[in-house]
Parts: sequence; structure tokens; C-alpha cells
Amino acid sequence: MRPPELLPNASFYMGPQEEPPLPRAGFIVLAIIMTFFTIPAIVLNATVIIVSLMHKQLRQPLNYALVNLAIADLGTAMTGGVLSVVNNAQGYFSLGRTGCVMEGFAVSLCGITSLCTVALIAVERMFVVCKPLGQIAFQKKHAIGGVVLSWLWSLAWNLPPLFGWGRYELEGVGTSCAPDWHNTDPNNVSYIIAYFAVCFALPFTLILVSYAKLLWTLHQVSKMACMEGGAVAKGEMKVASMVILMVLSFLVSWLPYAGLAMFVVYRPTAKIHPLVGTVPVYLAKSSTAYNPMIYILLNQQFRKYAVPFLLCGKEVMEEDETSEATTTVETISTNKVGPS
Repeated sequence: MRPPELLPNASFYMGPQEEPPLPRAGFIVLAIIMTFFTIPAIVLNATVIIVSLMHKQLRQPLNYALVNLAIADLGTAMTGGVLSVVNNAQGYFSLGRTGCVMEGFAVSLCGITSLCTVALIAVERMFVVCKPLGQIAFQKKHAIGGVVLSWLWSLAWNLPPLFGWGRYELEGVGTSCAPDWHNTDPNNVSYIIAYFAVCFALPFTLILVSYAKLLWTLHQVSKMACMEGGAVAKGEMKVASMVILMVLSFLVSWLPYAGLAMFVVYRPTAKIHPLVGTVPVYLAKSSTAYNPMIYILLNQQFRKYAVPFLLCGKEVMEEDETSEATTTVETISTNKVGPS
């Protein structure tokens, strides 16, 4: 088998009779890597959903977005992750054109919902802590509205390729499908640019603004309390660390994918090796594994029930520390700081 050549930015369909872009060993490695992310993603996100159904204490409005994140990530893992493993193991995309469109739509719908939910979590935390609307409390109807909005927003921007604005095509090494970043038709390019703006740039802006507002409010509380080295200062540092972790995880997951897509749109004649086009795809899909670790298992309330469930009922002793969300809410309420 001759080594793969640099391929132009054009999507292609392959079958077992055609020359693949990678040697057989390359596809096997990709299948193993995807398995490494997919299995934990399915187990962890399913655990979050199950323990939420089992324990009424977890079914609180502030946790709706966390459960929605788990549902969206589980959907991405079951469609994009499992199918990527199977197709890489075969060395080609085996589901045909219809299967490509169905997979591309399903993975994009769940993926963008997950991305929007990450932004929703940031906005909800900012509203609960900073109270920008005064004494209007965050209620169940607000939480449900945010969850519904995340799915409707994703659906609205992933349906157009099914009706002619943009399209779903093979990406990377040709074992998964996504919105077609490569087609230079003005109709397709306009869709990709709009998709980038509303499904990446807008959520990322909301995340930055919300967490910046939250950190500023906590900083003001810390100054008013005059408790350097005390509970407020420690709470502020903990929240700051969590915010940095969340923003970095978002960037690692989605910035390479969005960046490569925009590069392809503005440099359609550039030649990119299929493997280079695959790495950002895998980074985006890997978020389904570490999202539950960051947003769920680092939350003491969920960890209290999820860890024993994963360990088949074995109790784990841990320090009695307050979760990040609880710390911030109690800090604000204790110091009675209004919106700034």
C-alpha cells in the first residue's frame, strides 16, 4: 500500500475497494483512540442521568443544565463516538450517503446542544451569583427554558443542510460526517460562516462575559468582607480555578475545530492532510468524556451519588467541602451584595 498523499480540501466517499488516506494500522490507532474517549463518555454521562433519576435531591433547577449536558454528550458519544470506532475499524465510512447525512445531523445536533449548554451553565451561574435582574430568583421555569432553548437553537442551525443551505459530508480521514467546510459554493460558505458565528463565537462570548462578571462580583465580595486568607478569599480562588479550567477545556475542545473550519473557508485551495483534519474532530468529541468530570464529578452534590454508583455501592470517604456552585451562592447571600 502506497503512503497517503496530501489531499485537497474536497470531501470524498470511499469503499473498501478504494485507496484509503491512511494505512490500515493508522485506522486501527484512530479506532483505539476514539474508544478510549467513547467508553468513559458513555459510562460517565449515563451515570449522571441515572443518579439524577434515582435521587430527588439532584433534580433541582440549577442542575437541569448539568443533566442536559450529560444527555447531549451521551448522544454525541453514542452517534459520533461509536460510529467513528466502527468505521475506523473497517477503514472506511460504510453507511453510504444517507447514513452520512443522518450521522452528521445527529452528531452536530447533540454537539452544538452540548456547547450551548456549557454557555447556559455559565450564564445561569452568573445570574444566581450576581443577580443582574435584582431580586428575581432563578426558578424551575427559567431552568427548563434554558434547556429547551439549547436544543431549539442547535436544531435551528443544524436543519438547514437538510434543506439545501449547506450540507453534511465526510470529514478528515473519511470515517465520520459533519457540516461541509470544504465546498466553495457561496451558498455553502455563507452557511458555514453563519454557523461559526452563532454556534461557536456567540456561546464563547457568553461564557467569557458571564464568568468575568461572576469573578468580578466575588472579588468585590472578598474586598468588602476584608477576609484575606479567610473563607471568602478561598472561595474566590476556588471559583477562579474552576472558571479557568472550564474556559480552557472549551477552547481545547472547540477552538481547533472552529479554527480549521474557518481556515478552510478562507483558504479553499490549501491542501490539508486528512489526518490533520481529523485531530480537531477528535478533540471536539473528546469533550464528551471530560465534560462530566469537570462539570459533574467536581460538583460535590453529584459526586456524592455518582461515585458510589460507579463503585457499585461502595462508600468513599471524602472531605466535607462545599461545591463550587454552593460556595459562590452562599458567599453572595451571606454578604448581601446586590447587582453591581
